Parts: sequence; C-alpha cells; structure tokens
Amino acid sequence: MSELLTAISIIFIVMGPFLLVANRFDLPTVPFFILAGIVAGIGMDWFGIDEALTLELAQYGIALLVFSFGVGIDLSSIRSVLIDSETAALGQVLLIGSLGVGAGVALGVPLSEALYLGIAAALSSTIVGTALLQVEIRMNLVHGRVAESIQFLQDLLAILFLLVLSAGVLAADPIAEMLGYGLSLLVAAVLVNRFLFDAIGRLAGDSSELMILATVSLLALFIGAAEVAGVSIVVGAFAAGLAVRHDPTEYLGLFNGLQSIKDFFVAIFFVTVGALVVWPFVEIGWAASVDKILIAGALVFLTAVVKPAVTTAILLYRGYESRSATLAGLNTDQVSEFALIIAIEALLLGVLTESVFDAIILAAAVTMISSSITNYYSEEIYRALSDRGIFTSGHGKIDAWSDVPDRMFDHVVIVGYGRHGQKLVETCEEHDRPYVVIENDPARRNEVRAECDAVVIGDAMERYTWEKAAAEDARVIVSTVESETVSRRILSLDFRADIVLRARDQETALSLLEAGALYVNVPALLAGRQLVDQIQALLDGDLTAAELREQQLTELESNTHTSLNGSADDTPSVRS
Repeated sequence: MSELLTAISIIFIVMGPFLLVANRFDLPTVPFFILAGIVAGIGMDWFGIDEALTLELAQYGIALLVFSFGVGIDLSSIRSVLIDSETAALGQVLLIGSLGVGAGVALGVPLSEALYLGIAAALSSTIVGTALLQVEIRMNLVHGRVAESIQFLQDLLAILFLLVLSAGVLAADPIAEMLGYGLSLLVAAVLVNRFLFDAIGRLAGDSSELMILATVSLLALFIGAAEVAGVSIVVGAFAAGLAVRHDPTEYLGLFNGLQSIKDFFVAIFFVTVGALVVWPFVEIGWAASVDKILIAGALVFLTAVVKPAVTTAILLYRGYESRSATLAGLNTDQVSEFALIIAIEALLLGVLTESVFDAIILAAAVTMISSSITNYYSEEIYRALSDRGIFTSGHGKIDAWSDVPDRMFDHVVIVGYGRHGQKLVETCEEHDRPYVVIENDPARRNEVRAECDAVVIGDAMERYTWEKAAAEDARVIVSTVESETVSRRILSLDFRADIVLRARDQETALSLLEAGALYVNVPALLAGRQLVDQIQALLDGDLTAAELREQQLTELESNTHTSLNGSADDTPSVRS
C-alpha cells in the first residue's frame, strides 16, 4: 500500500507543473501528461517502485476509464450512423490489423506476438478520441458521432479479444466459456439499464450523492463478477458503464460527479503510459533499441497515417462529405487503451515478450501525443488536403438525408434545430415565410424532417450544404450554433443575405460584427438583462412571486429535453 501511495504521489507532484504550462499557453494536455509520466517513471525507479505496480495501476486506471466511456454511450445517438460505422470499424480492423501482423512478421517478430501488433495497429482509443471530441459530440456534429460509434464498435471487438485471451489457451471449450461469461455480463448490464436503474434513481430521490454511491456499487459488483468469472476487469467495468442509464438531464448530479472521477483517472492513465515507456539507447542496448524503434515506427506509421486514410476512404465511399470523413478518420490515429490492456494481460501471461510490449507502449505514447496535435490542427489538415484536390466530390449522405423544394427564394436559412431554431421555425411558419433548416446531427433527421418544411442534414462547414439550402438566394441566414469556427465559415462564404450569428462572449461578438455580421447573439448578456427585468417587475408589483415561479417552471419544463445545439432562446445582444 505504501508503494502505491508513493507512486500516486510522485505522479501528481510531477504532473502539476506540466499541466500548469499546458493550461497557461492553451495547449493540448495529453502530450504534457505523457511527458510528466516519463519524468514520473524516472522518479519511481529512483524510489525503487517495481514496474509491476505501474502495470497494475495502469490496469485499474484503464478499467475505470472504460467504465466512464460506457456511461457516456448514448446508443440512440449513434444508431443513425451505426451501419456506416460498422463498415468503417470492421474494414479498418481487418485491413490495418492484417498490415500490422504482416509488418511484425517482416521485422522478425514471431507470428504469435505479431498478432498483438496487429491489434495495437487496428484499434483506436476511446479515451483519447472522446476527450478530443467532447465539443463535437456535445454539439452532435456528424464526424463526432461517426467517430464515437466507430470507437464503440472497436471496443466490442477488443472485449472479444480480451475474453479469448482470458481463456489462457487456444481451445474451443475455455474460449466458449469466457465468451459466455462476457456475454452474460453485457446482458446483465442491459437488463439493469432498462429495468433497474430508474428504480434506483427513484429510491435515491434528489440525492446526487446516493446516485453516485449506487453507481460506484454497480461498478464494484460488475468488476467483482468479472474477477469471479476469471475474465478481465476491463470487461466488467465496460458492462458496468453500459448499465448506467444515459440521461444527463434526469441524472445531472450523477453525471457531473462521474465527470470529476473520469478526469482524475484520465490523468492517471496518460501519466502511467509515459511512465511505462522504456527509452531506446538509454535503458536498453543498441541492437535491441534498433529493433524496438523499427517495430514501434511501423506501428506509428500504420496507426497515425494508414489507419486515418483507410477510415476516411471508407466513409467517403459510404457517401459522407469529405470534411466529416476526414475529421472522423483523423480521430482514429492513435493506439487504443484496449490494445494496451490486451498487451499487459499477454505480458503477464507470458505470451508477449518485454521487447514487443515496450514497442507497443512506445508507439502508444507517440500516437497519443501526435493525435492530440492532429486534432488541434484538424481543420488545417483537411483544408490542405482539400486544396490539393485529394478528395473527389461525394455528397450522397446529404442528398439522401435532406428534403428541400426545387426552387427556394427570399427564404430564411436556420442553422441548428435546438430550442432557438425551433422557435425561429415557428415564427417563420406563423408569418408564411419560407425557410430551410440546416441540422448537423443525423440522429435527429427524422424528427427535423417530420417537423420542418425544408431541411438539409449536413455540415455547415461544407459549401455543398449551403448550395443544397439555396443560400445564395436567401434573405436572412441565422446561425444558432455557438461556434466561432462555424460563424467565420459562414461569413467567409460571402452570401448576399443578412447574417445573424451567435457568440459566447462580447469580444467574439464584436469581432464577428467587424467581419460582416448584421447581428450577433450573446446569451450571457440577455440572461443578465432578463434577470434585471424580472426582478424589477417583481419589485414594481407588475409580477407576483407565484407568477414568476410559474413562468420559470413552464419555460424549464417545455425545454427539458431540447438539444443543447443552439439552446439559447432569443438571445439578441450586440447589433452592428
């Protein structure tokens, strides 16, 4: 226990300064976590902490992170892109996995160990992916949903690999037994999610603390069941995550509490990855270092270059526009944490040598750092590729999902069908004003098509989306999306229509006005103005306390399940 506390203390003492630098200069935190881990690894060696303890810490860290990813899965949101994601995930695993195995064999790695190189090359990280895509997933952007569902399907495949590995031998009966245990855990998770979790919520009442305690108890129960069954604790943790009902609105306190736990173990995970790195030419000899660099270099090339290209090509073939396909592909350019847990299990079982394990760890550290950088510059990468004519025109998904009359003129283009977008649609219909809604979440296409006269399901960053919406002939374009990137893209298209945008703060709003916007909504300013008006009405006697309360309750209840995409309601603040 003392060694564990010493290891955790070293991790956080070393991590603090690195994280401060990253936050001070607004840089991606993942590279700094891994660099901190490298330094922490030196400190652990100095204190005589055994590598086995670091491996154990990594195992439990990965398990808890996989649990948090399972909690965050919203099957209803990824169902609309599941078939395309299934094609991309399976195609990616088969092709990249085969190339990984082939590269390992070509470099002299035995076939039994080259299989683990194939797994490491094929699987992508849900931890890195969802961490980098928080905004895209929260805003329901197409590429965020596609990437999330690809990672979910790959996690299921990784669980299959883990169950086979848990059997210990390549024999039909032990493997079938492990698969049965794993399937039982997943079925139990689904049953808890559908029939038990809401009952737990009712018993907990309004206590977020009781819900967090109940959820942690579920996690302990599933991990304990996995231990008893002899399967990896990661399988139990993933099942426990699926058992939690994904309803952040109903269980807001629970999800906020779990987010804090997730942030803690995200840091632990990345730092332990850095701590496990064995440096070539420093900690090992020349010949072994060359072999390790060759193996790790092949893994990095397959993971960071070939895998995103394959994923992008598959999504383009399935009809996605080039930007969504490229950004989703770029989010797969790292080694998965599941690949690491599989490698750790194989190392402990004695079926993977230290040299190959060290190469996988080094490749994971490099690709997790490079992935945060490629995500940071993803728009620039896409524009560079697009300007060089890499992509061919492909708009099958937009055409299939959209419904716009042949001739539109003097209409309103509304970007986003959240609460604000819905009220704009109601206003247009009340005044018989033609309109087109641009919505970027494919999961909502049936709802939007049922409620709106004209809709385009597509990426507002793509010119074809605007062509489909006949924006050149529009009278007004109103964006309800609080994204400076989207706002500046709309302005750059230089439409003749008046443009109304939305911004998070006054500084951004003023900048957008100077760039050509007619009007910019700033929700924070309106909220303050509304509060002042309501308090003044209460003090003047124009509004009673009961009326104010009833008004607020009505407004909150009417918008409880509205998407956060464009959630501001009539937020005028800054006018040109």
